[in-house]
Amino acid sequence: MRHDYSTEQFQAFRGEVRESFWGQVRWRTQHLLQQILEADSEQQMAEYLGLARYERREKPEERRDSRNGFYERDYVTPWGSIRLRVRRTRKRSFLPRGVQALERRAPEVAEMIRQAFVRGVSTRAVGRVVALITDEPVSAQTVSRLTRVLDQAVEQFHHAALADEWAYLLLDGVWLKVRRAFGPQRVLLLVAYGVRSDGSRQLLAFTRARAESQACWEAFLWDLHERGLAGQQLRLVISDGCAGLAAAIETIYPRARHQRCWVHKMRNLRDGVRRRDQASVKRDAQRIYLARHAAQARRAFQRFRFHWQAVYPALVRRLERDLPELLTFFDFPQPLWRKLRTTNAIERCFVEVRRRTRPMVVFVNVASVERIIYAIFQKFNQQWQNRALPLFTQAA
Repeated sequence: MRHDYSTEQFQAFRGEVRESFWGQVRWRTQHLLQQILEADSEQQMAEYLGLARYERREKPEERRDSRNGFYERDYVTPWGSIRLRVRRTRKRSFLPRGVQALERRAPEVAEMIRQAFVRGVSTRAVGRVVALITDEPVSAQTVSRLTRVLDQAVEQFHHAALADEWAYLLLDGVWLKVRRAFGPQRVLLLVAYGVRSDGSRQLLAFTRARAESQACWEAFLWDLHERGLAGQQLRLVISDGCAGLAAAIETIYPRARHQRCWVHKMRNLRDGVRRRDQASVKRDAQRIYLARHAAQARRAFQRFRFHWQAVYPALVRRLERDLPELLTFFDFPQPLWRKLRTTNAIERCFVEVRRRTRPMVVFVNVASVERIIYAIFQKFNQQWQNRALPLFTQAA
């Protein structure tokens, strides 16, 4: 006879068994850890006194100190909160090895709090998440204090040397909100994303800026240059249509080619025409960058101009002005065209930044912005260490 194990009663029973089992494991782990730490405290005191419990010296005048009971101390571990009995004498106490003075929680718990924060959990929600595991609520102020250790790592990231081995450089900016005394304020981050000829990639740098002006971009690119990215191997810089950025590239990396992003350009074309014409304009513009070669792309533009010149003359003039930088990607190996004609690679990173920072609504200060951005970028870089972009590998 076949038994049906899909009933709600069986599922509830299985859940209760699982909860009971892991509850027992957790309780026994807590109890065992408490015994180990307390035994270590007792052992340290016995070594200090030279006497085991209930042992007496033959000559009392040789006694260096005497036992004085214990004091209790709460200590938060990844398996929950435990109450330790810390042995002491009349002159000193004996914390278990691995437990630091004034330390209320294990380093693993502090790291758990930091990791929850950098994964986009708000400071208030982190406390509730950690409390589910450790039975100890954590305040938002504690979370902020524990995440400040990232500041040194952020500073090192900003000043790390860069090897002059990057063939392609993607540049873009992302806006985030920061809470100020007078209300939320938007903060701009300029970001650089590098790709080597073999397809290996890395988020190289980010910095705060007031605007995407030529001066701000020049300062950012000059910092990359000073840190080692001199541009000797740099073949192409890909960016959106920001005029200040284009001028900054010409100043700092004049030998590199410049490719304007087609995604940004298509967005501008769509926004510049009537709704009823958007689909047709998009279709005609796509024929330009989907051409088999540069000559065919220019012919596709001629047809675009013939069709739309009378209706949208200003839009056609802008597209014609930008066309040389929009078609630069045709001068590179054909397998790379799809990757080189847009800034989609860096835009996907921004999608992850927004996804993880959205629960935070706004950042309390600029330092917290840098902490979370650094943590997200480091996670990307670690994931990419052994994962090259396949199209670049094929072209190489």
